[in-house]
Amino acid sequence: MRKSWLWKKLQRRIGAGTMAIVIAMATCPVSALATSDTKEQLEEAEAEKEEKEAELAAAQQELAQTQANLANLEGAKNTYQGQMAALNENLQLVADNLAVLESEIDIKEIEILETQVALEQAKLTRENQYNSMKERIQFLYERGDTVYMDILFSAQSFGEFLNYADYIEQLSAYDRRMLEEYIATEEEITVQEATLEQEMADLETMRADMVAQQEQVAGLITDTAANITSTADTIDAVEAEADAYEQECDRKEAEAAAANAEYEAIKAQYEEELRMSQLASESDWRDVSQVAFEEGDRYLLANLIYCEAGGESYEGKLAVGAVVVNRVLSAVYPGTVTGVIYQNRQFSPVANGHLALALAENRATESCYQAADAAMSGSTNVGACVYFRTPIEGITGIQIGGHIFY
Repeated sequence: MRKSWLWKKLQRRIGAGTMAIVIAMATCPVSALATSDTKEQLEEAEAEKEEKEAELAAAQQELAQTQANLANLEGAKNTYQGQMAALNENLQLVADNLAVLESEIDIKEIEILETQVALEQAKLTRENQYNSMKERIQFLYERGDTVYMDILFSAQSFGEFLNYADYIEQLSAYDRRMLEEYIATEEEITVQEATLEQEMADLETMRADMVAQQEQVAGLITDTAANITSTADTIDAVEAEADAYEQECDRKEAEAAAANAEYEAIKAQYEEELRMSQLASESDWRDVSQVAFEEGDRYLLANLIYCEAGGESYEGKLAVGAVVVNRVLSAVYPGTVTGVIYQNRQFSPVANGHLALALAENRATESCYQAADAAMSGSTNVGACVYFRTPIEGITGIQIGGHIFY
């Protein structure tokens, strides 16, 4: 019955809003080590701020690297495009040279045809010469000496004899000349045939070289076009990546700004907290005998001790209770246990509903009640400290268990 009466009284004090939290969290687990220390929040906010700033710096570095890669790709693309322009010019030059070569080939083919005609004519001449010489040699072999003697002996006078002798000499000279012409014709045919074969071979070589050159340039153009296409695709992908990094940077920048704002807010709160602590140390303090504790203060304080230091030793529980009572005694804070505990943004178990749940189920242990009784009787193992937190570097004070009191 006593608990029911106290519970109803607390309901009237903390209001319907907090009771709604109690009902909503009736089945939720509660951490026995919850803390309301603003300095810890400040440290967490600073860590969060530094983390977001580091993430922003990393994202900006990624963006810078991506933009550098993009610039390199653009340079490569421009290089490929320049190569493509040069290759197109080379291909046009090869095409022009090929056109000239085709004209030269046409001319050369006419020359070859003329050479072939001349060669055939020379062969015909050689054939005629050969037949004539064959008949002449046969005649000379069969009757040559006799005929010449008959001619000479038929002369009627010495003058006529000399004329016949000159005629025979002319015939011999003619035979020698015909033989020489035949030999010359044979040599000319040999030269023309060799020339014709060389010209035709040279022609085919020129044609093959030009075709090969054209194919090579065309192949280079194909490869370069493929490189341009591939580079363009890569540029598109990297541009999309850069856009994504820019969006990521914007998001990280917003997160960093939010974290910094939160840090500044908590820092301001902590500075105010330190100011209040200093003010409390300099203000008037009542003696505990002057405090008229209300019905339910013991129940409320014991459950707060459970939420803040349920896993600590008895000394740790007493220290938390002493902080609450020290605030009650100080002129800077509310003059009641209820007023101190429910003062805005002072104890996190109040804000997160853990205290309401503990009160609903009376989770405070016997040692929590013993610590509450001792604190309310004026016992303190932390002097006039009015704040506590989990230890962090740079914070000094009285350390008891997992808390620093200051």
